[in-house]
Amino acid sequence: MTLPTIDVSHARRLIDEGAVLVDIRESDEHARERVPSARHHALSRLSSIDTQGATAVIFHCRSGARTAGNAQRLAASVECDAYILEGGIDAWRKAGLAIAVDRRQPIEIMRQVQITAGSLVVLGVMLGVWVAPAYFALSAFVGAGLAFAGITGWCGMAKLLALMPWNRRTTAATV
Repeated sequence: MTLPTIDVSHARRLIDEGAVLVDIRESDEHARERVPSARHHALSRLSSIDTQGATAVIFHCRSGARTAGNAQRLAASVECDAYILEGGIDAWRKAGLAIAVDRRQPIEIMRQVQITAGSLVVLGVMLGVWVAPAYFALSAFVGAGLAFAGITGWCGMAKLLALMPWNRRTTAATV
């Protein structure tokens, strides 16, 4: 089952008529940046959403890809009409609508993984070229870890980064 996608202007009209905007991103993403009026229901913990009084539900993520990829599960979580916000929070921001940003919150874990993994690969290559070829193993190790994470859905680097002190403040987001 697919949910219909709607643009930001259509979403605003539906919200004005009683629809509810639901952010399905993870807690760390929501803590850093969010639509102020949106409810937060992380996709990883989504079961059912109380839609009492809502005329419809509009789901959003960052770009729309996560909501589109989980449309069947999202549709099953509500008992009213449901839509996907085309372009997600990125489209909302681009339309000039309100976004609450808390720069004191860390960037999302997956972006931290991308930055760390990319830096380690470049470091391994540089050290392999300029110091000793054995340092190429660092790049190979990181690449193997990323492949393992993609295949299994378990990312050791993300688990390790989540334990870092700068990632312990994502529970209470304030603007």
